[in-house]
Amino acid sequence: MALDDTKKTRDFKVVGTRPDRPDGIDKVTGRARFGADMVAPGMLTGRILRSPHAHARIVKIDASKAEALSGVKAVVTRADFGEVPEDVADVLDNCMAGDKALYDGHAVAAVAASSPAVARKALKLIEVEYEVLPHVTDVDAAIKPDAPVLHEGRQQETVPEGLSQNVIARSEFGHGDIEAGLKQADRVVERTYRTAATHQGYIEPHACLATMGADGRADLWVCTQGHYMVRNTCAAILGMEQGQLRVTASEIGGGFGGKTVVFLEPVALMLAKKAGRPVKMVMSRSEVLRATGPTSSTSIDVKIGMTKDGKITAGFAELRYQGGAYPGSPVDMGAMSGFAPYDLENVKTVGWDVVTNRPKAAAYRAPGAPMAAFAIESAIDEAAKAFGLDPLEVRLMNGADEGTKASYGPTYPAIGLKATLEAAKSHPHWSAPLGENQGRGVACGFWFNFGGDTCVSLNITPDGTVTVSEGNPDIGGSRASMTMMAAEELGIPYDQVRTIIADTGSLGQNEVTDGSRVTFAVGLATIEAARAAKREMCRRAAMIWGIDDEAVEWEDGAARPAGPNAGKFPPMTLKEIAAIASNTGGPIAGHHEVNAEGAGVSFATHMVDVELDRDTGSTKILRYTVFQDAGKAVHPSYVEGQFQGGAVQGIGWALNEEYIYGEDGILQNAGFLDYRIPVASDLPMIDTVILEIPNPGHPYGVRGVGETSIVPPLAAIANAVSEAAGVRMTQLPMSPPRVLAAVQAKAEG
Repeated sequence: MALDDTKKTRDFKVVGTRPDRPDGIDKVTGRARFGADMVAPGMLTGRILRSPHAHARIVKIDASKAEALSGVKAVVTRADFGEVPEDVADVLDNCMAGDKALYDGHAVAAVAASSPAVARKALKLIEVEYEVLPHVTDVDAAIKPDAPVLHEGRQQETVPEGLSQNVIARSEFGHGDIEAGLKQADRVVERTYRTAATHQGYIEPHACLATMGADGRADLWVCTQGHYMVRNTCAAILGMEQGQLRVTASEIGGGFGGKTVVFLEPVALMLAKKAGRPVKMVMSRSEVLRATGPTSSTSIDVKIGMTKDGKITAGFAELRYQGGAYPGSPVDMGAMSGFAPYDLENVKTVGWDVVTNRPKAAAYRAPGAPMAAFAIESAIDEAAKAFGLDPLEVRLMNGADEGTKASYGPTYPAIGLKATLEAAKSHPHWSAPLGENQGRGVACGFWFNFGGDTCVSLNITPDGTVTVSEGNPDIGGSRASMTMMAAEELGIPYDQVRTIIADTGSLGQNEVTDGSRVTFAVGLATIEAARAAKREMCRRAAMIWGIDDEAVEWEDGAARPAGPNAGKFPPMTLKEIAAIASNTGGPIAGHHEVNAEGAGVSFATHMVDVELDRDTGSTKILRYTVFQDAGKAVHPSYVEGQFQGGAVQGIGWALNEEYIYGEDGILQNAGFLDYRIPVASDLPMIDTVILEIPNPGHPYGVRGVGETSIVPPLAAIANAVSEAAGVRMTQLPMSPPRVLAAVQAKAEG
């Protein structure tokens, strides 16, 4: 759907304001119900037995002792699941191991018992015979021809001969002639960069409550970013019709992409089926870190050519992402997004999807993009500084604009990259002085944004209040945004609209809450549903007045004659029309279903100041500013929160966070004590600058904002630390020992 009247700026009355968040009272008073808060009569406790090995063949599972234990009502292994469609085979195998356990923490059996204590005891009674196999957890090691192989026969035809079968797929993007472009350069920067796997760090662990009746109908209460995805996936795995499974999304205590897949849910349903009673399952923090999806660890080669005046003549990157034990790392997204901020004649990226003995990677806010940006933005910064050039000016010179052919193929419409760079250049932060052992870094970032299947229903009650039903869990303020857009379109106050998250039986298919799609796609559908309701109310008013439908228009919350020729009738407000709806044709509602397109790409520029302690290698973030194009900020406070949240997660990723595996392939830091995420004392106040370059694909100009903000931080912080340390940092995280070693190595010559 196109932007409304691009020739003038719309005068919004609700959109762009900062009303109270609709979920605030429930959350601060404890009334909001999260995944673990639901209970049911006769409920059992479900627990999972997990592999203690990084790679092992499952020779035999003997659950007889556990099944004989008093209080145990069901035991489930892979044998309880039948054949499943190919598109969910890996999903099932990740939820319950088949022939092999492929990583430390892989589920191999599950129990449902009358209490947590009985469930824990039952797990100890399950006897599993393993044949331990060689393992590999490093992406570069997994590529080698002699690496232990996880899957036979899964390699795609795109992969050339001679590489390990762990290399599943190859992707390539770009245009022009790289070698010719490099020959035009006055300097070529060529380096290898590495990033560690990091977890999304959501506070709420995975949890669900499953019930299944004797008639085969089932209900599932779950914390998820997409309950329609949960329904579709679980129904396929259990051989159910989708309409027989109703899924209700709880409130969600963080997801960031990590709750866009299933882990416990098919197992809970199978336990409930076997036990004939409701089963509740809640992961421990250790299980979350060992067995759910972190992001990929990566190894990236970059080669960039630049002239002495700052023109990038060629850009090349080869990206190796390990996606855990199953195919599907986000390397293609990384390969597409890395050079996306720039207008380049010669650009090429090659991506390799690699499997390793780690948990299957899941999305983490702009999946794949932060790692690619870290490598490419670091190389651009190094080249610019080698010529003594201003890194912002270099990015402006090479920046993409409307009409640029993107590095991954399409031609951009109106975009906001250069607006973010100009805002950064003119901001006081850029000209602020730096002290001793301090450095300043900048970096740009890009995200695609998505649309997808969306269904919204808007119902007007007899007293004139409005309920919007949408099918996407609210993980970033979408209930407030939908409420505001509905109120804006209907011309009524914000507090007269309530938005709810409907279960899967109440609306048509809705895609997962990911890809920064919800404010765009669900907002578009909400606006259209409100417009449908307005058309119906105008029709009702026309009927009452005895004039043609086309002679009535909607303005400021009321139906009015469209002009003097339509007659002199007093406006009929929404409340007045709703009050007599039973006499004019019945209830009034608006609906809209769409596979939304035109999401509009998003760009950001980040600027950060750091201070380095040369005695310890510790880095302190002194100042941080985010400049990002939001298209139209529906609720600016939520937008600022998204900007700040992405920056904070990027700070943790850049400085501290990493999965650490021992030589035995076992995760060494499966808890927040040893896996250190940033806390308040680690952070400055994150300043934000919202730019608004309207997205031509949305009636209000909205662009998604939730993911772009995590793309630049890794590179911006690396550029700042490199400046402060006087040595280029190429591996994340830049933990104190790593930084100290780099500083000392340079000092020693």
